[in-house]
Amino acid sequence: MTAKTTAEKLAELRVKTEQAQDPGSERAKARRDAAGHTPPRERIAELLDAGSFVEMGQLAKAPGNPDNPFGDGVVTGRGTIDGRPVVVYAHDNTVFGGSVGEGFGKKVCAIMDFALKVGCPIIGINDSGGARVQDAVTSLAYYSEISKRQYPASGYIPQISIMLGKCAGGAVYAPVTTDFVVAVKDQAYMFVTGPDVIKQVTGEEISMEDLGSALQQAKNGNVNHVAVSEHDAFMYVRNLLSFLPSSAAEKAPRINPGLEPAPTASDLELDSIIPDSDNAAYDMHDVLIRMFDDGDFIETSGQFAPNLITGFARVDGEAVGVVANQPLHLSGSLDIDASEKATRHMMLCDAYSIPLVYVVDTPGYLPGVQQEKLGIIHRGAKMGYAVAATSVPKITFVVRKAYGGAYAVMGSKNLGGDLNFAWPTARIAVMGAEGAVDLLQRRQIEEAGPEEGPKLRKQLIDMYNEFIATPYSAAERGYIDAVIEPSQTRLVLRGALAQLRDKIRNEPPRKHPIAPL
Repeated sequence: MTAKTTAEKLAELRVKTEQAQDPGSERAKARRDAAGHTPPRERIAELLDAGSFVEMGQLAKAPGNPDNPFGDGVVTGRGTIDGRPVVVYAHDNTVFGGSVGEGFGKKVCAIMDFALKVGCPIIGINDSGGARVQDAVTSLAYYSEISKRQYPASGYIPQISIMLGKCAGGAVYAPVTTDFVVAVKDQAYMFVTGPDVIKQVTGEEISMEDLGSALQQAKNGNVNHVAVSEHDAFMYVRNLLSFLPSSAAEKAPRINPGLEPAPTASDLELDSIIPDSDNAAYDMHDVLIRMFDDGDFIETSGQFAPNLITGFARVDGEAVGVVANQPLHLSGSLDIDASEKATRHMMLCDAYSIPLVYVVDTPGYLPGVQQEKLGIIHRGAKMGYAVAATSVPKITFVVRKAYGGAYAVMGSKNLGGDLNFAWPTARIAVMGAEGAVDLLQRRQIEEAGPEEGPKLRKQLIDMYNEFIATPYSAAERGYIDAVIEPSQTRLVLRGALAQLRDKIRNEPPRKHPIAPL
């Protein structure tokens, strides 16, 4: 056999490279195109900076058959977003349904190892059928290998999953272990077992939409953002990464610092934004967009526990994490879901050295038999534990109600908040005036009789609000550092963060603390 010339070898490489570009069967590609989905390399190109993608493992194949297609169901490589390095993998649903096999697993593990080595984010574009049945235990082994690498990555490098198809079993366990999950509406579906299996095993009937749609999983707390299209998903991830460091060894990028040094028209609107009535609702988003740089706020997990808002913003160009009550839902009270949501967000921000800003308007923890049965005691305690455990700068603004245990866990000084401020509209107490008066003065009100009793009750409520549940009472005791005009909030926040920039906290020697679970 005559040895190949250099020209022939180059030609062979070009053929293989061309075959690897879109290696799925014509039937599979036709199904993909009919559904309006884009090939994995096009998805990667839209996510990354133009021309930055460098593919790795392009010519990998599943072992056992030389005719197996290149890539083995996943495209892996490295590139940049806004000039910052990232690694990315994208499932190819046209090759073995994007299922995990040996070649697939080796490629994803290799790219994760590379990300850990260089210290950059990992982004997975998921469109997978799950475990490759024909590979039996090998597929399960590589799912485990992937999961094993998520642990050293957790809290060290950002991990983001973008869900673009029907993902089941292992194909959802790995994504929900990442820091953020973004899913496309009417395209992404997530479940451990599908409707047919559920019906067969339990007899329950449920539609694909009600079981695992992007919106449903967002309500379940498994999806952080529901995008309206693939393009929207990629743009959200690019924006999200601008608030995060490349690794825990770095700081998040500072963007457009040094904004207006004096109160603006937007700042002045805060002076009248809180309703005069304690029970009137308003949208906390209207407050948040006026507190931070250019109204730049990106929300996370908006469909889950909407009574609490979490997300990221900027103060003088620097990224901060936000935890805020939302009076439009459950009056801003804290329930189990809100506690879990806040805890995860705080721990994530702490891992990446992102300061926390709390904006408080809450009547307390949500009462109810169902909440008690589901474990509000220990699950609510998680939130307080997280406030105490986080070492990043923590700044709190009480804008209206701050009652009971909810006051404590929303960044209070006694639980580890560094600086606490209040607006003149703040009410800080064990409970609201109505509840306090009914508890403490019930007999006196009853003795006043049906005619005078309601009048006396109102007088007592007014006195409670005037003299007890005020920010000045808390300020007198040092629990509030200052009562400020709302229009000064943005400037006060800038100054506070500047003062806390070099905050140091010494931890006792131990292996690790034990959190309430």
